[in-house]
Amino acid sequence: MSSVSKIDLVEGILLRAAEQLGDVTQLAMEHYYHQYPDAKASFEHHGLGNCAKLEGEMVENALYCLMYWFETPYEIEILLGESVLHHSDTLDVSPHWYSELIDSTAAVIGATIPAENNEEVAVWEELRADLRALVDECSQYTAQPISAQSR
Repeated sequence: MSSVSKIDLVEGILLRAAEQLGDVTQLAMEHYYHQYPDAKASFEHHGLGNCAKLEGEMVENALYCLMYWFETPYEIEILLGESVLHHSDTLDVSPHWYSELIDSTAAVIGATIPAENNEEVAVWEELRADLRALVDECSQYTAQPISAQSR
C-alpha cells in the first residue's frame, strides 16, 4: 500500500475518532494510568501544579506522531529521538512509559475503527508497531535503554 493511501486511511481514522470521541486526552490518560498507575505521580511531579496541562501536551505530542508518521517519518524520528532522550535522561521518565503513552492514545483511537475495516485495522496496527519500534530504537541512546528495563 502506498504512503498516500496510508495517510488517507489515517486521516479517516482520526476524523472518525474526533467525531465519536471529541478530545481524546482524558480517555488516553485513563487508559494509560490503568496500565501504569505509578506514572500518575510522575505527571503530577513534572506538571508543577498543572498535571492536566502536561497530560494534554503529551497526548497532543502522541497525536502528532500518529498523524504524521506516514507523511513525514524523518520529522517524527527527530521529534521522538530528542523527546525520548530528554524524558529519560533529564526527567527520569522511562522510554517504556513514553512508548506506552503513545500506544494508549493509539488504542483509544483504534477502538473506533470498525473491526470489519481490514485496511484501517492493518494500517493502524502498522503505525502503532512502527512508533513502538522507533521509541525502542531511540531508547538505545538513553542512559537506560528499554532493553535494560523491565517490561
